[in-house]
Amino acid sequence: MKIVIAPDKFKNSLTSLEFCDIVEKQIKKEIPNANIIKLPLADGGDGTIDIVKYYLNGKTIKTTVSNPLFSAIEASYIYASKNETAFIEMAEASGLKLLKPEQLDCKITTTIGTGELILDALNKGAKKIILGIGGSATNDCGIGMATALGYRFLDKKFKTVNPIGKNLSSIKSIDISQVNPKIFQTEFQIACDVTNPLYGKKGASYVYAAQKGANKQDILLLDKGLKDFSRLISLIFKIDPQTIPGSGAAGGMGIASKIFLNGNLESGNKLIKKLSNFDNQILNADWIITGEGKLDNQTLAGKTIQGVLDVSTQNNIKVAVFCGAIDINDKQLNTMGINYASQIITESKNLDDAMQNTRIHLKAITKKFISHIKQLA
Repeated sequence: MKIVIAPDKFKNSLTSLEFCDIVEKQIKKEIPNANIIKLPLADGGDGTIDIVKYYLNGKTIKTTVSNPLFSAIEASYIYASKNETAFIEMAEASGLKLLKPEQLDCKITTTIGTGELILDALNKGAKKIILGIGGSATNDCGIGMATALGYRFLDKKFKTVNPIGKNLSSIKSIDISQVNPKIFQTEFQIACDVTNPLYGKKGASYVYAAQKGANKQDILLLDKGLKDFSRLISLIFKIDPQTIPGSGAAGGMGIASKIFLNGNLESGNKLIKKLSNFDNQILNADWIITGEGKLDNQTLAGKTIQGVLDVSTQNNIKVAVFCGAIDINDKQLNTMGINYASQIITESKNLDDAMQNTRIHLKAITKKFISHIKQLA
């Protein structure tokens, strides 16, 4: 019997790697001859860096870069010299997590540290860079990142503009004469899980800037900056940012990754599946066991379980889901293509017990699943 274990994390409770190990150990106890393939997954958010490290067999590289307020910090990324591939999470250098609540002000934050991480990876010899663009504290349309790589943003007097969000409307031209040539010899894959346009009511500033410290007046200013800068992008790069889904991701880093890095925007889930060779690894499996913290209607919108179901359906593979909580009914589970479902919350006394003793409860629901498939045999 071939069983693939392919979960996402249970946030604040269990990593996807831990999930794989616990379930594998329990299955091996009950079905010693089972062929078990562990394919931990992630959606491009928190914890993705550990999953990428697992697949790339890369090393953690630490270097000094600028944080969102231009202060020096130590940040890390993953680099695998064997296949010349780096994975960079922009949140490591330009993330909300790096600032105290009272420091949040995305008018004056920058992505320059993310650019410095990219530069370090290029200098290490990276020929492929996977960039995750979630969790940013910025709204600078990626001009900080681009500045670190040699792009120069100039005002009407041809003076260099400080690369922060409130200065976007001041940019009248872009000097590309000093851009690092290694960019154009490198493949960039961008993990992007939102489809927001660059500006407007559904754009970067209106939707996300408030959580990055912006008030109503700030949002108007930042949105105008993105709109003004968008016109310049259209003029220089012959591309309308508003037509690119995900342009507004991470304060405009979506479109910046495309025009300044020539990157391809893809869902984080799809990128991880490619990295794991998921579609080939699952062939001829009897079951795929997947899971995440909560299974609900949002799962249909590109989350990990849906990514698994898309492939399992094509290959007629049965799917079991082990989740912290399941918030849809049996009919919906069946419609989604789920053959077996179990939730930790029903094994536990309460939510606190479910969160603190996730490992114990995961073992218990795995044992019940094994009994189920033995009955089917």
